[in-house]
Amino acid sequence: MAALVAAVARRQSFRAFGLSRRVLLRNMSSSYLVDSDDSKYAFLKDLGLQTVNDGVYNGKWGGRGEIVTSICPANNRPIAQVRTASAEDYQETVEAARAAWRTWADVPAPKRGEVVRQVGDALRRYLDPLGRLVSIEMGKIVPEGIGEVQEYVDICDYAVGLSRMFEGKVIPSERPNHALLECYNPLGVVGVISAFNFPCAVYGWNSAIAMTCGNAVMWKGAPTTPLISVAVTRIVSRVLESNGLPGAVCSLVQGGTEIGKLMAADERVNLLSFTGSTAVGRQVALDVQARFGRFLLELGGNNALLVDADADVTMVVRAALFACVGTAGQRCTTTRRLVLHEAVHDQVVAGLVKAYAQVRIGDPLDDGTLYGPMHSRQGIEAYQQAVAEAVQQGGKVEYGGKVLEREGNYVEPTIITGLAHDAPVVQRETFAPIVYVLKTKSMDEAMQWNNEVKQGLTSALFTKDLGTIFKWLGPKGSDCGIVNVNIPTSGAEIGGAFGGEKHTGGGRESGSDAWKQYMRRSTCTINYGSELPLAQGIKFE
Repeated sequence: MAALVAAVARRQSFRAFGLSRRVLLRNMSSSYLVDSDDSKYAFLKDLGLQTVNDGVYNGKWGGRGEIVTSICPANNRPIAQVRTASAEDYQETVEAARAAWRTWADVPAPKRGEVVRQVGDALRRYLDPLGRLVSIEMGKIVPEGIGEVQEYVDICDYAVGLSRMFEGKVIPSERPNHALLECYNPLGVVGVISAFNFPCAVYGWNSAIAMTCGNAVMWKGAPTTPLISVAVTRIVSRVLESNGLPGAVCSLVQGGTEIGKLMAADERVNLLSFTGSTAVGRQVALDVQARFGRFLLELGGNNALLVDADADVTMVVRAALFACVGTAGQRCTTTRRLVLHEAVHDQVVAGLVKAYAQVRIGDPLDDGTLYGPMHSRQGIEAYQQAVAEAVQQGGKVEYGGKVLEREGNYVEPTIITGLAHDAPVVQRETFAPIVYVLKTKSMDEAMQWNNEVKQGLTSALFTKDLGTIFKWLGPKGSDCGIVNVNIPTSGAEIGGAFGGEKHTGGGRESGSDAWKQYMRRSTCTINYGSELPLAQGIKFE
C-alpha cells in the first residue's frame, strides 16, 4: 500500500517519521467537527470520539505525550485532538505487548482465527462510520474510505481460513529412521508504522495476519490520521477483552518521529513493518538491520501503464482515469507514467482530457464527489513544484496544473505530455495527481522505460497480443512486484501478496504466502531409531 508524502521524502533524515510540527502540533482554538451540530459529522460520536482522545492503548488507555490536532483536509477545520505517546508510554506498551504475546502464543491457531473473525465482524458493524472517518481525516471519497475498511474486513476473513492452513513440510531424510521437518512459529511482537494514505487497510493487512500467526501487534499510525488509529483500536480492543484476552495483543502508541525511532531501534520489536517514503524506509532498514531485526518495507511507486497499438482505447481511458485521479493521486499504486504507442497516443490523450473534465471535485463526504483534496499543504507544495519542473523540462500541460481557489487542499488533476522518458521529473515519484504521458514506438521500448525507474511496485499493460502479454510477464518484462494485464496499476486484491521490488522495499503483505514474514522457520530433524548415522555418509568412528 505504501507512499507516501513527497515533502517528507525530500527530508533525508529520521525526522520524516513525523510530518511538520507546524501542521501536526498546533492546538486549534476554533470549534471541533466532533462537537459540531451538523448531522454530516454525527458519525464521529458514533465511533466514541471526543474532543480530546487518548492515543495510547496497552490494556488501558492513556497518553502522556503532546496533544495533536487532526485536521480535515477538505476544509482545514480541526476534527478532534489526540494525546500521543511519551517515551515512558512506549516502554510500558512494548513490555505489555511482550507479556500479552506469552498468552496469545499459547492460544491454538484456529482459536486465534476465531478471534480475528470477531474483529472482522466488529469492523463490519462500523463499516460506514469508519469509512467516513477515513474520508474526513485522510481526504479520500466515502466509497474509497468504506472500501478501505472493507479491505480490513476481507483480510480478517482470509486470516480465519489461514489459521487452519499454515503449511509446514515433511522432507525425505537421507538417514534411516529419521524425519526431516519444517516448522513455523510466531516471532513475538510485530511493530506496524502505517501511512496517511491508507490509515486503516495497511494496519489491517499486518495485524490480521500477524495475530493469526500468533504475534502481538504494536501500532503507530500516521501522525496526521490519529483518530482512525484510535477508533480502530477501540473496536479491536473490545473484541480482545470480551474474549478474556490481554488488550495489549493489539496495542497503540500514536506519535511521531520519536516513537518511530524507538520502534526501529528496539530489539523487543521482532519485526517492524513500515509503510512510507523510500527516504525514510531506507533509514528504517538501516536501524533495524543494525540490531539484526526483521523489517518489512512498503515504499514508493513510480508506476507505469503501457498501452499497445491494438488496445481498446475506451477501456484504457476508463482504467487510467481512476488509476491517475483516484485518491487525488495519493495511492502508492497511482499511475504516474502513461506510456502510449504512437498509433494511439493522441486518441488516448484526447479521451483522457475529456474524462478529466467530467470528474466531480468536492467535499469527499458529499454524495457524487469523485475527487477530494490533497491530504496536506506539503502535498500541494510538491504538486506545484513538479508541475513547474515539468514545464521547464519541456512538458506541456494538457489539463490541470493549478491549485484550486477554494476551502481545503484542492488541486486540479493534471495531464502533462511532451516529456522525455528520462526527464528528471518523470524519473521521480511525486505523490500528487500528475500523470506524465510518454510516446513510444514499440512495447519493447515501453517495457524498458517501465523498468528504468528506481521503484518497482506496480505496472500495467493494455494489449490484445498474446506474445506481448507473456513477454511482459516474463524475465525481460516488468520488474515490478505487481504486473497487470488489461487492468490499471491500482486495485490490488487481498488474495495475492502485495509489495514491490528495488526502492519499493521488497516487502510482501496481505495474501498468498506473505504470512511467512510474520513467523520464524525451523528445520527440525527427529531421530526415532537407535543408531546415529551422519549425513552425507560421513563415518566418524
